Amino acid sequence: MASCDPVALLEQAFRAGIAAATGTDAASVDPQVKASADPKHGDFQCNAALALAKAAKANPSELARRILAATPLSGLAERTDIAGPGFINVWLSQGALGHLLAGMDAPELGIDPAPLPHAVVIDLCGVNVAKQMHVGHLRATVIGDVMARLHERLGRKVWRENHLGDWGLPIAMTLASLRRQKRDFARLTLDDLNTAYRAAQAEGKSDEAGQAAAIACGAGPHRLAEFDAQNGPALAAERDAKATLLKLQSGDPATVADWQRLIDVTMAEVFATTRTLGVKLGPEHSRGESFYRERLGPVIEAFVSKGLAREDQGAIVVHYADRDRPMLIRKADGGFLYATTDLAAVRFRVQELDGGRVIYVVDARQRDHFKDVFDGVRLIGWDALRDGTRAELSHMQFGTVLGKDKRPLRTRSGENFTLKALLDEAIERGIQQVFRRAAETDAPTHGLRETDLRAIGAAVGIGAVKYADLSGDPVKDYVFDLDRMIAFEGDTGPYIQYAHARIASLIARSGESAAAIAAATYAPIEPAERHLALCLLRFPAVVLAAAEHQAPQRVCAALHELANAYASFYQACPVLKAADSGTRLSRLRLSSLTQRVLAGGLDLLGIAAPDRM
Repeated sequence: MASCDPVALLEQAFRAGIAAATGTDAASVDPQVKASADPKHGDFQCNAALALAKAAKANPSELARRILAATPLSGLAERTDIAGPGFINVWLSQGALGHLLAGMDAPELGIDPAPLPHAVVIDLCGVNVAKQMHVGHLRATVIGDVMARLHERLGRKVWRENHLGDWGLPIAMTLASLRRQKRDFARLTLDDLNTAYRAAQAEGKSDEAGQAAAIACGAGPHRLAEFDAQNGPALAAERDAKATLLKLQSGDPATVADWQRLIDVTMAEVFATTRTLGVKLGPEHSRGESFYRERLGPVIEAFVSKGLAREDQGAIVVHYADRDRPMLIRKADGGFLYATTDLAAVRFRVQELDGGRVIYVVDARQRDHFKDVFDGVRLIGWDALRDGTRAELSHMQFGTVLGKDKRPLRTRSGENFTLKALLDEAIERGIQQVFRRAAETDAPTHGLRETDLRAIGAAVGIGAVKYADLSGDPVKDYVFDLDRMIAFEGDTGPYIQYAHARIASLIARSGESAAAIAAATYAPIEPAERHLALCLLRFPAVVLAAAEHQAPQRVCAALHELANAYASFYQACPVLKAADSGTRLSRLRLSSLTQRVLAGGLDLLGIAAPDRM
């Protein structure tokens, strides 16, 4: 990335200068180069002299002068000075800026490959069979997809793992309930399954503890009859579900076929929703709990045989020295738990998928669960890769989507919003915005066909939702406010999309060929041009940092800053009406690079970049 990254070039130069001025090993020096907060104080600052002077008990200003004198900045800086207690301010030369921009102006946009020796495994989406996707799935799906895109962009092997809840008693209860109703499985819809899932949960609710208490207290026959009426059908439903699960586990063809139908109906809508969201998720990325069913027994055997788990009142538990809560990995009745499946999944992802980084994009409320699971994996050594290195296991937590009342987003009836309903509303609002703007005679979209306007509106609506979800700190809750999200101004997805479309329109109106623009020389002279150039040059490093620090919001912030910088440039520096042809073409090339970086950044977020809005 050093070919077009001014920070990397300045770090290299100042390391050499510090080593020459102080006699230290250049490789061990942190030159502390960062972008200046105020352009009056240069484009960049080197702040190493203060810490070095303190350690050497020297005068920081004097040390800064020695470092600056020894630093090879010829051809890179046009001006330097020393401010305060040893801060070295650097202004890049116009020639250096032009050279760096030219290096970035390639299909890769300055993003050099940064491969890893092992794969990156990302757990995302995490839907349950026979249930509608709700608003909570938005975050796990969108954030996980962006993390995958970032690592893929850096040339890494990525496994997207959609961990389906497709096994166990709850699914068997739904299956058994549908069979008792003699439903036609070939005609089932996801709404049918969702209703059946809830009904099956209600059918299986008994109150045996209450009945036992009533008997012990000598309750009358009327009260006991009430318990019999409640518990009898519930226990019968539970027995039927367990018998169905046994058939499923033994591979009964008819039961397996019906179970597979539940999965197919569920996933058809999941994949339709992810297509609407622009998320890369298909059947090849989905691996359910059923995949791990033969691996659960060996998990228990391994923990017990190594003395890491023991029996406690019939259950098998793992105790940790630093916390009171144990991790339950097998119930007293022999049933397995989420922790058991997750232990098997991490083992598979590290040892069979060669996952050097395993990232779980899951609700923050599961933090204790994943701490226990990851610590259990490390305890037994399943985080060891084939070459002996240890996998990095991380829980990328995210907060809750809130309504305007600052409470978890719900429908008026108090139920979770289905994700489909939320996206349909966003698309409709986006379409309304686009149609309203297209009615203006001077709008770039005026006169477009209705189908084209609807496609743009859908891109705007989905972009608004995704950008709002991604632009803040993932772990924090955020308010779902479509009025704000859909706006073409402010820190929103449509604002970034509009900036891209505006530049596309400008280049189209210029009448210049792509070849003529590409042949122009970058000559960022005016302050607004320089600021735009520096924003562009920061982008490759932002992509790397967003992947390394699991911070997709950094990409959003960089795109918003770039869109703002272009708006300022457009106001201060005439493009089509520039003073001469050379300046005109130079500014068109700068505009073209900005457009492509905006498009590339939006693609990393999984957001469309329309050419007209």
